[in-house]
Amino acid sequence: MLLLADLHLGKAAHFRKRGLPVPATAGDSNWDRLQSLLFDLQPARVLFLGDLFHSDYNPVWEELGTLIEQFKGISFELIPGNHDILDDPYYQSAGLLLHPLRLEMPPFYLTHHPQEEIPAGLYNLCGHIHPSVRLRGAARQSLRLPCFYFGEEQGILPAFGAFTGMANIAVREGDRVFVVASNEVMEVE
Repeated sequence: MLLLADLHLGKAAHFRKRGLPVPATAGDSNWDRLQSLLFDLQPARVLFLGDLFHSDYNPVWEELGTLIEQFKGISFELIPGNHDILDDPYYQSAGLLLHPLRLEMPPFYLTHHPQEEIPAGLYNLCGHIHPSVRLRGAARQSLRLPCFYFGEEQGILPAFGAFTGMANIAVREGDRVFVVASNEVMEVE
């Protein structure tokens, strides 16, 4: 199973539709990376942890349907996020299995939003935050990178979408953080 959060497909088209000058190619890398993962990993299931699509309908939605059709052997599933506002028939016609807001799949509790209350014995995996950390060097240089954040009861996945923001997270002792840099994932100590 491949878990992805916060693709925000169609965000550039949504902004352009509202008159904001965003390049039409702003989201192209999302498609390239997603297709590469599907070809390389060949998962049986892809579970999107919310914010698959950015907002209301735009033509990018049809590209998603085409991608899902291209990979018929994969089950594409969505736990809706705050940006997944289309009516259910859109998801069904695209070939997506729509889950409730919370999905128990022991040992995981899968959601879009981080949960304050997590059922006993389960670990919450979620998105929504677009986590990042700032790394600092000895010469006052710094670099802000998206990350996977794993706390005691909850793991937060980075935004998969390239055209999204990031939020710095406070790392506590015992937490594990893995930054994403140059197509590599590295643990930060």
